Amino acid sequence: MWIRIVSTVARVGLAAVWLVSGWIKFSDPTQTVVAVRAYQLLPSDLVRPFAAVFPALELALGLLLLVGLAVRPAAVASAIGLVVLIAAIASAWARGLSIDCGCFGGGGVVNDVGAWDYLSEILRDLGFLAASAWLMVFPRTPLALGPGSRTLSVRPQSTVAE
Repeated sequence: MWIRIVSTVARVGLAAVWLVSGWIKFSDPTQTVVAVRAYQLLPSDLVRPFAAVFPALELALGLLLLVGLAVRPAAVASAIGLVVLIAAIASAWARGLSIDCGCFGGGGVVNDVGAWDYLSEILRDLGFLAASAWLMVFPRTPLALGPGSRTLSVRPQSTVAE
């Protein structure tokens, strides 16, 4: 029983994270471009396309998790995305960039970013990564719509031949 509760909290919590993060970026595309550019990881030709596609992917991932469709594949995609984000934040920190991650809006170059800011963002994302890993192992939750994600499955009734 407690596994279903933890799985449900992980599923809905991750859905909320991806939906909020994606919506904020989707709502302010100019700021999203600024945030992506601040990481200095992509060639300038790819910054705008990435900044346009990434929020849509976050929203799609959040919707899949929220309604409980393809929970295990969505958890895998979530984990991959989080590993990439953690690597990008760690890279910015290691290269001495002073940027806001832009994970929940904003982003770009700022003056007062310290080691604790980077560490707290990485620890937060590691928590989300743990929730993704949990859902990869225990994807079944109540109120999920996906057939491989529901805790209760409906069996077809057998007919008796007369």
